[in-house]
Amino acid sequence: MPTLTADAASASVLALGDWQELAARDPEAAARELAQRLKTSLSPEQRRSCFADVADLAALADGFRRAAALPRAEAPLAGVPYTLKDLYHVAGKPVRAGSRFPFDLAPVRGQSGRLPQMLECAGAVLAGRTHLYEFAYGLTGENETHGDCEHPRFPGRTTGGSSSGAAASVAAGIVPFAVGTDTGGSVRVPAAFCGLFGMRLTPGDEWIADAFPLAPGFDTAGWFTRNAADMESVNRAILGPGVPEQAGRELRGCFVDFAASGLSVKVTREFLRALREAGGRLAPPPDRITREEIARTFHGALQSYVILQSTEAYGVHRQWLDKHREHYSKDVWERLDRGRRWEDSQLDAARIKRRAVCVFWERFFESYDFFVMPATPFTALTKAECTQANRDWLLALMAPASLGGLPVLTVPVRLPSGLSAGLQVIVRDPRSPVISKVLRRMA
Repeated sequence: MPTLTADAASASVLALGDWQELAARDPEAAARELAQRLKTSLSPEQRRSCFADVADLAALADGFRRAAALPRAEAPLAGVPYTLKDLYHVAGKPVRAGSRFPFDLAPVRGQSGRLPQMLECAGAVLAGRTHLYEFAYGLTGENETHGDCEHPRFPGRTTGGSSSGAAASVAAGIVPFAVGTDTGGSVRVPAAFCGLFGMRLTPGDEWIADAFPLAPGFDTAGWFTRNAADMESVNRAILGPGVPEQAGRELRGCFVDFAASGLSVKVTREFLRALREAGGRLAPPPDRITREEIARTFHGALQSYVILQSTEAYGVHRQWLDKHREHYSKDVWERLDRGRRWEDSQLDAARIKRRAVCVFWERFFESYDFFVMPATPFTALTKAECTQANRDWLLALMAPASLGGLPVLTVPVRLPSGLSAGLQVIVRDPRSPVISKVLRRMA
């Protein structure tokens, strides 16, 4: 039977607390353990697809020793190894964003970006930087330059993207958490495909502001963990304590499946049953009026997102798109190129639809605290299934929260086959008490 709780991890998997205990007791042993996992947990080919670079044993030992010396009260992630998507600037490292560009894409700075700095101060140990779908512009784990990033437990199937390497590093048991980004689903999709917990924040906040952008008005920071307890620990360390529940007030939400969202997605009976059972345990369905408003509002959200996001993405790449065309893969170049070709009428219609979606969310959160909907319409795709049509289905499910600029917790739903689906828990604030309540229920 499908379940919302994460599967019991194998004996070889170390949770966040296990790493902290090992690092405090023996920093050198923690460094050796992590170095071994970095070397052996993935095949050589998949290591190349997953990692842009990894820390050597000496650097890991230095990191664990530094973490062990920090006061635990001031360093809530002391001794916790993590990986970082190659969109965040790390001092002394070039940002290539999963591309074959021959030069550093980030401005020259003497220090790391805001989020890596904060994690270092919190005691986390950077294990390595991870590859992604080129320039974060895709939802599969494909990358023609560095190789396709496969699901660690199901070779031949994708991790999902664009935060493919980050998700793989957690799903393979190398690190207990990994930092990615989410513009149009780049945390949510890999979390669902790989059976992970995923957290997406909000556009323009301090954690994403200095990362290399895809579309600045939509980009968000985010991260993955294998289990609910680790996700709550990471959230608390980065975001601070959550907003407490109001005494005597029950948190209210609704669960919307594919039909209620207005998306006529063809899914297997097993897949649909698992999502309905899992979603129904989090929230009831909406009333008829709300259901009709949801379907009406979400209709056309995909096209609005595609137009507005690609327009912003073209703005980021304007200086390189024609001059360095040979450095782009064909599909990414074409997605960026269309951003300069939309007609004014299309842009106006897209902005109107986005405003309608935002108004819907404003009204929704006047009465509700959270919204639950599927994260994907299928399990991790094979290479042959990574088609434009399937990409559009994924984006259609991602677009409502992306257009609204809303934070999302993705929770895994295990299937009898061993593969996974996921649910988006959409909230108004990343520190919402809903997040902690859902995670504690699943711990």
